[in-house]
Amino acid sequence: MYLRRLKDLRIDNDLYQKQVADYLKITRQQYGLYEVGKRDIPIDLLCKLADFYKVSTDYILGRTNKKDNSKFIMN
Repeated sequence: MYLRRLKDLRIDNDLYQKQVADYLKITRQQYGLYEVGKRDIPIDLLCKLADFYKVSTDYILGRTNKKDNSKFIMN
């Protein structure tokens, strides 16, 4: 899975891969593999990144263009 938005969010926030990797408590190399799609990102790290950037996981995954991370109410 290629997550272009991971890199875009990082760059938009003026961060280096090392800074994001440190937040996630992983290596910079491991984080880099997530950005280029050579490894699938675990759900727990995806959720941490959504919280970190204050966006929804659907936004990171490219399922929506809406960044809002508010909870959706199902009827």
